[in-house]
Amino acid sequence: MTEVTGLRPRLLAWQVLQEVGAGAYADGALERVLQRAGRGLTSADRALVTELAYGTVRQRGLLHGWLDRLGKVTASRQPPKLRWVLELGAYQLLCCRGIPASAAVNTSVELARAVGLVRLAPVVNGLLRELGRRHQGDEPWAGLALPDDAAASLALRRSLPPWLAASLLQWLPADQAETVAAACNATPRLDLRVNPLRASRASVQEALDAAGVTAMPIDGLEHGLELTGRSGDLRQLPGYVEGHWSVQDRSAQRVVLLLDPQPGEMVLDACAAPGGKATQIAECCGDRGEVWAVDRSETRLNRLLRNSQRLGLGGLQVVVADAAALAELRPQWLGRFDRILLDAPCSGLGTLARHADARWRMTPGAIEELVALQHRLLLAMAPLLRPGGRLVYATCTLHPLENQRQIERFMAEQPGWQLQQQWQRWPGDGDGFFTAALQAP
Repeated sequence: MTEVTGLRPRLLAWQVLQEVGAGAYADGALERVLQRAGRGLTSADRALVTELAYGTVRQRGLLHGWLDRLGKVTASRQPPKLRWVLELGAYQLLCCRGIPASAAVNTSVELARAVGLVRLAPVVNGLLRELGRRHQGDEPWAGLALPDDAAASLALRRSLPPWLAASLLQWLPADQAETVAAACNATPRLDLRVNPLRASRASVQEALDAAGVTAMPIDGLEHGLELTGRSGDLRQLPGYVEGHWSVQDRSAQRVVLLLDPQPGEMVLDACAAPGGKATQIAECCGDRGEVWAVDRSETRLNRLLRNSQRLGLGGLQVVVADAAALAELRPQWLGRFDRILLDAPCSGLGTLARHADARWRMTPGAIEELVALQHRLLLAMAPLLRPGGRLVYATCTLHPLENQRQIERFMAEQPGWQLQQQWQRWPGDGDGFFTAALQAP
């Protein structure tokens, strides 16, 4: 029998949802599914699989709101295989303007049959057609009854956990909370950081343009470029193998600029993997000096080393260790570092657009545990810094307990330290990040 047009990418996206439902991270699940699909998949189909899989996971809360309203049983009580088919179909109807409603419904019906739900195919057909009739307007929640409570309404409309929606309204005025919540669902920008040791921004931009890829300079970042309209394997683009550039979000690039490492200095990246900031530090130092990258994961540090070799960085060295125990493990480092970057483990609430499933994994209880870890790491950095040295604390989160409150507590417990600068970037123009620069007494 001839395959229904467009069925294969929907089936692959369904397989991603199946893996995520079994506990896998969305990015890893997508990578595995695409690898199994092989080279026979077109670039357009790969892009569609990515959009459907990530978008459906990201919008799960809103999709379930609709399914709860229209189905005879709530989404959480539906058989998982059926629920994933309905989620994919609903996502296309509500959020994919380039997909005709008929195509979204018909491919969902065929998907149900393809995954062994032949008897439930009429349920899929009827529910999705009813959704198409009920959904009126541009917004994906148009036609859905919304709660009166502001936090519950924000959570439903922007597909956020209720606790996070309530928190945003505590931290920000209502209009700003709405803007941040919307940014958490936007397609993230794709930014590059040019390696000045091997190329210039102009030369990288010219090479990409010759390959039919549009790259625009990022304001305020001398080595930053934004790719527009690009998907697929970035490693196939000009300059990657030669080490001319790395992929790095604009907000992350600004963290190292605040650290301001200089040639000849001894610099520590205390929680370094996957290594974007460590390699940027080495580039900023002109690959002259000592840059030490520490992380507990040997596998991720090995990946960092391979990337540093691609970039031509010979002065970057790695240590597999718990950063909180460096004073005991490396007593020769006491009072030695000119600059230390602590890009601390955090809740990642500033990167929800990039990490589709992160919002459903994080809990307030887990944040409390992270706050305790961050404090231990901050205290562990203090004795490693030379007098007058700079410590930069960074997180890719929005939570005050992990950010401003963490710095306030450290300053209260460490007399003589000076806060030189701090900023909170909200999601929108890059990922959400908090950074504080401290000077040792």
